Amino acid sequence: MKLKINNYTSSILKDLSLQIDSSKNLIILGSNGVGKTTLAKLLCGLISNDEVSIDDKIFNQLSKENRTKYINYIPAKLEVFDEFLSVKEFLELSCLYAKNSVQEVLERLEIGHLENQPCQFLSSGESQLLLLASAVLHNALFSILDEPTSNLDPMKVKMVYAILKDEDIFQSKIIITHNLDLAYKLGYDIVFLQEGRVAFEGSSAEFFAAGNLQNFFANSVKKLEDNIVVDL
Repeated sequence: MKLKINNYTSSILKDLSLQIDSSKNLIILGSNGVGKTTLAKLLCGLISNDEVSIDDKIFNQLSKENRTKYINYIPAKLEVFDEFLSVKEFLELSCLYAKNSVQEVLERLEIGHLENQPCQFLSSGESQLLLLASAVLHNALFSILDEPTSNLDPMKVKMVYAILKDEDIFQSKIIITHNLDLAYKLGYDIVFLQEGRVAFEGSSAEFFAAGNLQNFFANSVKKLEDNIVVDL
């Protein structure tokens, strides 16, 4: 099954076309304000359009139930509609097509001790893990994760990396990140946005070649042994 965008143009994105196969995973990179989150919202129907299709059917014309089966978007920041909603209650609402129980996912993400805590009292890092847990439980065909490691300490980043690499957890992942080392280690295909356009689309190995790093990041990053680091 393929998720497609056909020549979408807005004030931010320019003549953008993409084809994402459900058998593969994708990482979206680019500088701040270039349109990565706009692209994510476009793909999941939060921005009304007729240019996104899945299996050659216009996504926004599908029923709400079918849309939840196909695509789930996890934003970079947790927002809850009920200030008294607990972590466990939030995850129970997210549990649509899960292969695992709420308790299993809580334990896997090491937040079981927070299950009765109101969501509004979570730290930024705890909120990030809760969002990831909700994506696991939703288990859509395509899971779009916007900055899944933001606000996390190194141990939690390593844990999230292991979850993203586990092929038994998500079906197809579309990951938006500024963490180039995470992107490099995951090894998924790369789309790099520049000035609202697709400046690169291809394999991880090709993107992280020295020439491309120089072209896209100038002297700000470098490959050090088997890591991508900021060159301060």
